Amino acid sequence: MSDPFAVPGFEPPGAGRGAPARPAAWSVSALLQAAGDALAARFGAVTVRGELSGCTRASSGHCYFTLKDASGGTGALRCAMFRRAASLSNVPLQDGLQVELRGRLAVYEARGELQMVVESMQRLGAGQLYEEFLRLRARLAAEGLFDPARKRPLPPFVRRVGVVTSLAGAALHDVVATLARRAPHVQVIVYPSLVQGADAPAALVAALAQVERRDEVDAVLVCRGGGSLEDLWAFNDERVVRALDGLSRPVVSGVGHETDVTLVDLVADLRAATPTAAAEAIAVERAVVLEALTTSARRLSQRVEQRLQAHAQRLDTAAARLARPAQALAAWRQRVQRLEARLAAALRARWQAQARTHEALGLQLARAGRRVVDARREAHRALGARFVRAAERTLARHADALRRHEQALANLDPQRVLERGYALLEAGDGRALVSAAALRAGQDVVAVLHDGRAELAVRRVQLDDKSAG
Repeated sequence: MSDPFAVPGFEPPGAGRGAPARPAAWSVSALLQAAGDALAARFGAVTVRGELSGCTRASSGHCYFTLKDASGGTGALRCAMFRRAASLSNVPLQDGLQVELRGRLAVYEARGELQMVVESMQRLGAGQLYEEFLRLRARLAAEGLFDPARKRPLPPFVRRVGVVTSLAGAALHDVVATLARRAPHVQVIVYPSLVQGADAPAALVAALAQVERRDEVDAVLVCRGGGSLEDLWAFNDERVVRALDGLSRPVVSGVGHETDVTLVDLVADLRAATPTAAAEAIAVERAVVLEALTTSARRLSQRVEQRLQAHAQRLDTAAARLARPAQALAAWRQRVQRLEARLAAALRARWQAQARTHEALGLQLARAGRRVVDARREAHRALGARFVRAAERTLARHADALRRHEQALANLDPQRVLERGYALLEAGDGRALVSAAALRAGQDVVAVLHDGRAELAVRRVQLDDKSAG
């Protein structure tokens, strides 16, 4: 009976002429190559139908996926569709699609696995699981659960992040490592849950309920690694979707790879392509925060410098105003001196006029009698003396009033008060502090002295008994 897997023209090692009659020993590579050649010779080009699962596209353009038995069987066939064939196909690689593939069977020697090298792909229709996904998505979308208007913004600065995922998955390690590298100030609180299998939806709902009950995080990250549609089905469960919609804090989803889309991604406030991307999106990088703080500190320093310059200008203006009373006093002194000179000149002129009048009257009245003239002259002399004394008293009174005004102005000069050892306290905004009740411990104040300013800090405030009452 002929060997159905015999390869024409190929002989195993030791099968040539003169070889000893003993069992042939194959190398692993030779055996796999012989099996591959036997498959190619036996089956040639084949056509097979099934359901796509675990679809991935490499950066090289090659596509890899598993073809499952669409009739409910347990069979699964690993498939590879290289870049040229993938570029010619118009069928999207999507888990759950039923397709018809044409290609050839081969052995992947690196792992010793049977695989199908796909040359063409035709879409037959969506699988049952994918059809259920589409129906549920349409119903929840009609209820408005995926409305963009319902999306909540993430907090600008997150302090604690709640992570709902499996403790055994690589997604948790990726999230923790990313946050430790980018934002070590963020605390991570893990709410463990199953993420795959029949019990996963109930476990996810319980973990989300615990997040809401404990109320200890600023945002929630729901994540797991990639997989087929069946592996990610827990994140398409209606109970999980509604539990996420009912959370009172923003949710970031990082389920699967970039090509994986679940209902959790649609209901979340922000969808990230991977768990690592979700960790990067939920917390601002520490370097960015430090740069923002540095910018704010620089702006604050500039504002403080501007305020100090403005206060310095106000101080210069106030100092100029303090110098004006002395100028006004000098002007008043000059005015009084001018008035004194005018009064003295007027008195002298009046005295001279009266003297001439008296002399004229004396000449006119000389004939009337020496006694009357002398009496009138004496009266005029007395009147003149009275005028002089009255003028002197008026000048003395004005001089006293002037000295009093000068003394009052000197007493009101703040610089004189500061030179006697007193100090003026100001708040940070320039307000004068006149009461201990306006102070508080730890407050920064400025003391204005006669020759400068000093910045002080209040250590303790003690009110007098009268002030406290």
